[in-house]
Amino acid sequence: MKLSFDHSSQSFLIDLMPTGKSYRAVIGDRNIGVEILRTENEKLDLLINGKRVTAYVSSENAKRWVTVNGQTFILTKSSGARSGGHGHHHAAGELTAPMPGQIRAVNVSEGETVTKGQTLLVVEAMKMEIRVQAPMNGIVKKLFVKQGQTVEREQILIEIEDQSA
Repeated sequence: MKLSFDHSSQSFLIDLMPTGKSYRAVIGDRNIGVEILRTENEKLDLLINGKRVTAYVSSENAKRWVTVNGQTFILTKSSGARSGGHGHHHAAGELTAPMPGQIRAVNVSEGETVTKGQTLLVVEAMKMEIRVQAPMNGIVKKLFVKQGQTVEREQILIEIEDQSA
């Protein structure tokens, strides 16, 4: 299941995969083990990477508010998100900025062959470096940004032509 995670004006993508009795959450390069120990109404007792945590969950339509240690996070199901790093995906092969920031590195050029998971660009936003990775094997069809450029949330950064088939 793919989720969009919003906290403190930041957006992240989460790929949540069942692994037997537990789950593996992938956020960028981070793999997080999550085990549900107990559920009671809106209260969840969890084991996150071996640490016991209590979370309180409320929901409305597709949104979930999760409060842990006094901090509230908003989770929404992401319709077009794919795994493979932080960039958001729109039309097939279009990768967009997950949040406003500045392009710190452009690691590819137009016409270059890329592999799934390869870091294509690095966006710096709110003192974080976000690697935008190829969601599939393909060819860089169009670069819409250059190093040092400021970008807005959802701005198209790069277009990849799928070569997986």
